[in-house]
Amino acid sequence: MSLFEAIILGIVQGLTEFLPISSTAHLRIVPALCGWQDPGAAFSAIVQIGTLAAVLAYFFRDIIDITKAFVKGLLSGKPFETQDSRMAWMIGAGTIPIVVFGLLFKSEIETSLRSLYWISAALIVLALMLTLAEWLMKQRAEKGLRTKDMKDIGWKEALLIGIAQSIALIPGSSRSGVTITAGLFLNLSREAAARFSFLLSLPAVFAAGIYQLYEIRDSLLASQSELINLTAATVAAGIVGYASIAFLLSYLKKHTTSLFIIYRIALGTGILGLIAAGYVQA
Repeated sequence: MSLFEAIILGIVQGLTEFLPISSTAHLRIVPALCGWQDPGAAFSAIVQIGTLAAVLAYFFRDIIDITKAFVKGLLSGKPFETQDSRMAWMIGAGTIPIVVFGLLFKSEIETSLRSLYWISAALIVLALMLTLAEWLMKQRAEKGLRTKDMKDIGWKEALLIGIAQSIALIPGSSRSGVTITAGLFLNLSREAAARFSFLLSLPAVFAAGIYQLYEIRDSLLASQSELINLTAATVAAGIVGYASIAFLLSYLKKHTTSLFIIYRIALGTGILGLIAAGYVQA
């Protein structure tokens, strides 16, 4: 790809990684609409390191507190004494499902599941699930039930949201989309569901990015232009990703996820229409 394409795709990655609309879907759809080659799953995983940096920067204080509590708990022999120390262990446990499924279905994730048919279906199905989650939240609110905050997250919530995160391996589903949806089903507030979603993504995104860098290390070292393109895309993703996190957390304090539901359904059906009309290849 050209440097221009790399930067555009980096911006797309940063913009869509944290919004519940699927960055992987957009990294597949934008090139298809522009007549560019599919950048591939490896490109997506590596550029996510930029959005990983955005999470680290935005949640720097939270991550420091969780890390300190984790180390202190290990040294004192009381690893689950505080909420922060438990959070570290819960994030680790919640990461296991996506690692297992990612390794088991690595070939399908990088090939057949990148079909625009799969992506369209995932966009629409997850929109319907998010609609149901929002309806349940409305029912609970009418009954006067309080939503859970970050401090209320326990092992059940962490493990179930972790299992849901593995669905994000299907392009079009969206890591933030499936984890926020799972959080809403478990009665987390929208903001708490988003915050935990971002923190939970750290180990998986880091592992996937490092693994893919190792996988394509020979081609990177052999091509200076490819290395420059990946670096530019990753930096662009990090800058835009930081702004995207700030926007979403602020937005969810006062709004539902209806905007993203409508967008997912429109995008999914629009892609199917373009395929049917012959404008893009599935």
